[in-house]
Amino acid sequence: MNYIYFALLTVVCWGTYGICMHIGSSNMADKENGRIMAFLWVGLAYFLTAVVAPLIILKLKGGNIAFWSYPTKGWQWSLVAGTLGAIGALGVLLAFGKMPSPAYVPVIMSIIFAGAPMVNAIVSTTKENNWGNVKPLFLLGIALAAGGGYLLTKHAPKPNGPPPPAKAEKS
Repeated sequence: MNYIYFALLTVVCWGTYGICMHIGSSNMADKENGRIMAFLWVGLAYFLTAVVAPLIILKLKGGNIAFWSYPTKGWQWSLVAGTLGAIGALGVLLAFGKMPSPAYVPVIMSIIFAGAPMVNAIVSTTKENNWGNVKPLFLLGIALAAGGGYLLTKHAPKPNGPPPPAKAEKS
C-alpha cells in the first residue's frame, strides 16, 4: 500500500499547483507577458526536478545516464508524456489569463482535476482494450467525477459583482 502515500503526495502537490501558479503569474511585473514568464519559471522547476535531480540520483546509484542507450519506445513515450504535461501547464496559465477574477482559480482547477481522471479512465480502458470488463460502478465513477466537477465549478465561491473600490490612503 506504499503507492497510496505517493499518490497522496501527488494530490497535495497538484492540489496546490494551480494556486501557486496563479499567485506567481499574477505577481509578475509585466502583466502582458506575466503568464508566459510564469510558465518559464515552471519549466525551470521542471528542469531542476525532472532532469537535474534524476541525473544526480542515477549517477549516485551507478545507473546509466547515456540517453541514447535507452529503448526508443520508452524515451519517445516519456517525451510525449512530458510534452503533454507542459502543454497542460501552459493551458492552466492561459485559462488564468482569461478568468474574470482570482476567485475563479478553484473553478479552473476543478474542471481540470475532475476532467483529467475521466479522460484517463477512458483512454486507459481503450488502450488496454478493456471495455468488455467494465462494470456499471466504473461508469458510475466517471459520471460522479463529471457531476462532482460540475458541482465544484458551478458552486465555487465567487464574488457577487465587481470588486469594491479601493479605499483611498490617508496622507
